[in-house]
Amino acid sequence: MIDKLHVLSVIDDALSGTDKFLVDLKISTDNRINVAIDGDNGIIIDDCVELSRAIENSLDRDAEDFELNVASAGLDSPLKLKRQYKKNVGQELSVTTFDGEHVEGRLVEADDEQITIKQAGRKNAPAEPMHFAYGDIKTAKIIVKF
Repeated sequence: MIDKLHVLSVIDDALSGTDKFLVDLKISTDNRINVAIDGDNGIIIDDCVELSRAIENSLDRDAEDFELNVASAGLDSPLKLKRQYKKNVGQELSVTTFDGEHVEGRLVEADDEQITIKQAGRKNAPAEPMHFAYGDIKTAKIIVKF
């Protein structure tokens, strides 16, 4: 089986000094490697290609066959890291907590402890900002509007 620590090390080296960061790494028992990356200024296809080459060049297909997929964390993917929340301040967000509460609104702040969502209010009754600790958030997704 492919060594996950080795792949993590290669990813860390390849992304070091850039605004890109690892969001998720999964390696299945049949050596399917799935890598999701993001960047403070977004991801382009060349970023995925470069990282894919770095990983592939560090592994030996003769010793162990593998399948490799490197992609950007898509708009429909849940936010997983504090850094993702911070880069998406100003976006509309759908948040579900572990308590089952569901809130949609604008992400107005994200610090190291919590996020702040402001729902749309009414003219004479503006909504109060709502705060959610990261540990209370089950899922959070960007609301894509066209």
